[in-house]
Amino acid sequence: MMLLGTQRVNEKGELEVGGVSTVALAQQFGTPLYVMDEAHMRSVCRQYRETFGAKYPGDVDVIYAGKAFLTLAMCKLVESEGLCLDVSTGGELHTGLAAGFPPERMYLHGNNKSDDEIRRALEVGVCRIIVDSLSEIDQIERLAEGRRVPVLLRVTPGIKAKTHEYIQTAQLDVKFGLGILSGQALAGVRKALASPAIDLKGFHCHIGSQLFGLDSYREAVRVMFDFMSSVLESTGFAAGELNMGGGLGIRYVSDDVAPDVAALASVIEEAVVTQAKRAGFPIPKLMVEPGRSIVGEAGLTLYTAGVVKEIPGIRTYVSVDGGMSDNPRPALYQAEYEIIVANKASLPRTETVTIAGKHCETDVLISDTPSQPIDPGDVIAVQSTGAYNYAMASNYNRVPRPAVVFVLDGAADIVVERETLDDMVAHDRIPDRLR
Repeated sequence: MMLLGTQRVNEKGELEVGGVSTVALAQQFGTPLYVMDEAHMRSVCRQYRETFGAKYPGDVDVIYAGKAFLTLAMCKLVESEGLCLDVSTGGELHTGLAAGFPPERMYLHGNNKSDDEIRRALEVGVCRIIVDSLSEIDQIERLAEGRRVPVLLRVTPGIKAKTHEYIQTAQLDVKFGLGILSGQALAGVRKALASPAIDLKGFHCHIGSQLFGLDSYREAVRVMFDFMSSVLESTGFAAGELNMGGGLGIRYVSDDVAPDVAALASVIEEAVVTQAKRAGFPIPKLMVEPGRSIVGEAGLTLYTAGVVKEIPGIRTYVSVDGGMSDNPRPALYQAEYEIIVANKASLPRTETVTIAGKHCETDVLISDTPSQPIDPGDVIAVQSTGAYNYAMASNYNRVPRPAVVFVLDGAADIVVERETLDDMVAHDRIPDRLR
């Protein structure tokens, strides 16, 4: 049985996290419920802050990728731990600003930024805008109003990282960035350098998500320095900043063996120093964008078991009071998870069950997973749901989105209130002709 962060089995045989019984959390706040282990998130933030830059002979920014999980409370946590913030939409930018996050520590991403998003970023003075296309250079120039806008140019190095095809982001055929192999990246450099509104600082790449192999990062650094050297030779521009993105994998099931933050830092920083020396290039400011690796293992989702349906000789289905509306990842990526029956955590996992959601779809969260015996009313904890679960939640079948609580040192605090049925119809309107 996989226990993560501050999780333990307490004296009552219940799963505990942050010093709080998950059974008590389910009773107090209801289910489904997202639970985030604050101590674990802070610990990983500190690992990033302390390992990146410790041996690197240049500046380093660790930039939390807000797309993984973003609330006002999360922004405050990230700020207090000294990280920067990556936002990719106007909504994420607004969340950061509403939390009081310093805009000069925010980086704006997005492959299709609206005029309003760019205007807002310029008004508040974000640290960098990551330019994703040739047309975005024209767009910034049109909106700059005399400003000189600091940007990174996102390029795709043509590397196919080993992960699910839906979260590979650096091969040639992808919606993000400008391809090096196609010549678009160099064209983007020339266009940016020719623009009076663009202050090109350097380059950004991101090779994918949920990566276990670190060799892809090493190869990406080599490709980026080859490109930066060719840019210097053909344009005279020496990039002073290099953002290597995020993507470090986490443990979703017991068999997963994820690299630690120190190993990632060692590989990326050594590769950058080696390639810079090989190319006779000045050491650039380095940036990384962790998201999943900070919040993924820190989160778990609590459900209440409902119908237990055995199909003789085939499998046993356990239906829960949530499903694909609070966790779409199994449907999107065939994501795998493990469970603990929170009120029976001390018992051996003698059963094999399939956890099914309540929605009018196949809606299977976990197939054929080891489990303690389950009865209706038991509390089921699904591990490693901190990243891209709350962030991707929906109201499918008009199911309200769950609450989110942070737990720390025996205390639990609501950071997102549970939606109500009235919340879901609050923005509905009936036209006069239907009244």
